[in-house]
Amino acid sequence: MLRNMATPAALRVFGLTGGLASGKSSVAAHLRSRGLPVIDADVLARDVLAPGTEGLREVVQHFGPSVLQNGELDRQRLAAVVFSDPRELLRLEAMTHPRIQERRSALLRDLAASGEPLACYEVPLLFEKQLDAELRPVVVVSVPEAVQVARARRRDGSTEAQVRARLAAQLPLAEKVARADYVIDNQGPLEATRAETDQVLRQICERLGIDPSRYP
Repeated sequence: MLRNMATPAALRVFGLTGGLASGKSSVAAHLRSRGLPVIDADVLARDVLAPGTEGLREVVQHFGPSVLQNGELDRQRLAAVVFSDPRELLRLEAMTHPRIQERRSALLRDLAASGEPLACYEVPLLFEKQLDAELRPVVVVSVPEAVQVARARRRDGSTEAQVRARLAAQLPLAEKVARADYVIDNQGPLEATRAETDQVLRQICERLGIDPSRYP
């Protein structure tokens, strides 16, 4: 479980989450296009398990060399192990989450030092890891479950059983929607999602006392 999410006082950080293949990355990309700094937890997770890192060494030591392919982490193979055994998922999180937290904190310090008033932290397991109290407001990107399954299978080449195993490791998206401050519906055209994202960003700025014209 992640703790100590304290950020510099001048910097406000809101959370962006959703479910598997719900479209968080599309929303995050649009926020970046508006000039808003977005820290992606998945990118940090890849960084801490990059070739040559202590994180990867520890993962290989526990899960074995079969999770490697050409010296790099085979994420699909590792996912097949951890999402079929909750105990192994907890072991993986214990190896990676402290390292992710350290990298995130360093990035936030840099943003605060540069004078940024607002940032977004994109994290899939925001509610599952009880980060919602510290990352407010929370924005949830939502689509129907059938859309999640279809998109994940098309994107990752996964079977339906593999996708549903990953979904089972997360809170149902409907529950995340119920606990959100803002919800972005991403089942329609991309233009509609972008317009809704712009509206939510403007509302967050007004809520936190930040000039929305900073993000044209």
